[in-house]
Amino acid sequence: MALDPEDLYEVDSDVPDLGGAVLLHYFDGFMDAGSAGKLVAEHLLNSSEHRVIARLDVDRFLDYRSRRPTMTYSIDHWEDYDAPELVVHLLHDVDGVPFLLLTGPEPDHGWEWFCTAVRSLVERWGVRLTTGFHGIPMGAPHTRPLGVTAHATRDELVGDHRPLPNRMQVPGSAAALLEFRFGEWGHDASGFAAHVPSYLADSTYPSAALNLLGAIAEATGLNLPDGDLREASQEAEAEIARQVAGSEKVADVVRALEQQYDTFMEASGKESLLAESVEHMPTAEELGSQFERFLAEQNGGDAPER
Repeated sequence: MALDPEDLYEVDSDVPDLGGAVLLHYFDGFMDAGSAGKLVAEHLLNSSEHRVIARLDVDRFLDYRSRRPTMTYSIDHWEDYDAPELVVHLLHDVDGVPFLLLTGPEPDHGWEWFCTAVRSLVERWGVRLTTGFHGIPMGAPHTRPLGVTAHATRDELVGDHRPLPNRMQVPGSAAALLEFRFGEWGHDASGFAAHVPSYLADSTYPSAALNLLGAIAEATGLNLPDGDLREASQEAEAEIARQVAGSEKVADVVRALEQQYDTFMEASGKESLLAESVEHMPTAEELGSQFERFLAEQNGGDAPER
């Protein structure tokens, strides 16, 4: 059944001119190693005044039985309900430039409806670029430079980021489909995935979020504050160093990854793990398997067989 995209959302009656604005998006539920994307979204909302200007009909997209919202029971009655929301926030950067942030749970179903709804909002407001962000696990140590993988609907939007030298099949996401469909519809869209050491993938890793924020700012031209994230990154790195020093087993893992990383860098003569040569890079099969294992661990299950 075809739906009018405007039936899938409600828009505030007082929305300023947003022509040429950027729409950022982050959804809970898909891969986000180190909580990198979540940290960026929270940082943006905490560092700038904001208000909700659009609400998507979350009942169309969410499976409540797979992700039950929290309710508070007090003595003899239900006191509160933490209702899930898919909303668009209006924020401003340090220079007062408006931008948008779409956040909420990743849709469980109706992905095509969801994409058409976001497209309708983008065209309604004259948004020039949509950009998603999250974290991915990498077999690299935290003691070496960690990068960001960029992808986009046009090569020019990738900038100086080196692409992965592999073609692979990985579990899809609503954010990835949104970027793919926007490319088909002739809209500029991009995404960034911060590299997170695999042994920190289940932890909160602010350094990856800081890398994400920098990539977003460079790609969009927004002047985004990073002070709180930078401070959190420094504190986290100090704590990681303390834990590594206190565990010989962990230290051995880090040293092995350092040796592997350094050997690759010396052999390739590159400044990044994302080199043109695929000789020392993980294969597409290996990366796809790592993605699936990480997703399965988040859901408390086993990785699917390949």
